[in-house]
Amino acid sequence: MRFHRAAFTEMLRCTLLGHLRNRLALILAVVFVPGWIAVARLSASDRVMRFSLDSTGGDVLAQASRVGQVANALAAATLVTGFVMFMQTFKAGETDRRLLLAGYPRVPMLLAKVAAVALVAALLALYTMAVLWISLPVRQWGPLALAVLGAGLAYGGIGLLLGSLVRGELEGFFLVIMLSLVDTGLQNPVLNVADLPVLPAFPLYGANQLALAAAFSSRTPWTHGLLPLAWSAATGALALLVFHARTRSHCETGPDADPGTDTDTGTQLSGCRT
Repeated sequence: MRFHRAAFTEMLRCTLLGHLRNRLALILAVVFVPGWIAVARLSASDRVMRFSLDSTGGDVLAQASRVGQVANALAAATLVTGFVMFMQTFKAGETDRRLLLAGYPRVPMLLAKVAAVALVAALLALYTMAVLWISLPVRQWGPLALAVLGAGLAYGGIGLLLGSLVRGELEGFFLVIMLSLVDTGLQNPVLNVADLPVLPAFPLYGANQLALAAAFSSRTPWTHGLLPLAWSAATGALALLVFHARTRSHCETGPDADPGTDTDTGTQLSGCRT
């Protein structure tokens, strides 16, 4: 048990360091989020628009520019989180397989990847909420933060799944970007005024419903906030199954291994630095 805790901690540290070394991901997170929110604020009009929300069971009135900012905040969170998690998972695939062959325990490695998704989504949600706090007034900050977090978790799980599933980097980039653009475009009331019956099938539906209700009404549809969490759990579980099916360990740590031996632990954990 002690060895598995150390393995989880070390793999989580290595995964997060990999994110920090990814300069493109950092630029996307720091620049793209406020930039995309600013685009909605500057390009959309200040006219008051009426749109319906399934989560509130009625119509909501709000300025188009403010609605666009909330929608673009969710779009930025989904695109950045999905992109970042795909890049890290895809690039670490070969190293992960070598670590397993060297005897690295499988379960801590998989749990560390899921924990990294949650941490990245949480940090990005905090940053996005800080930008929104400067940009526009919101009625309910707590539910809106949960919606942004849920959107990041849903697409973080999708990025993790695609990173474990696709064979080429270009295919993964295309799938993450196109799915995010289609999803956010259909969910944005400023761009889409039709009530499409397929919207609830998209990953962003629950987060979008909760975000718009929290930002522009006094109602809080908590059940819709659970939908992106379900997407995250489902895609994360599928990613773990794909990873398990495509990898195998030839020298798993046996039950007789001494978990208290620091030398052995350090030797096996050092593989994630390569």
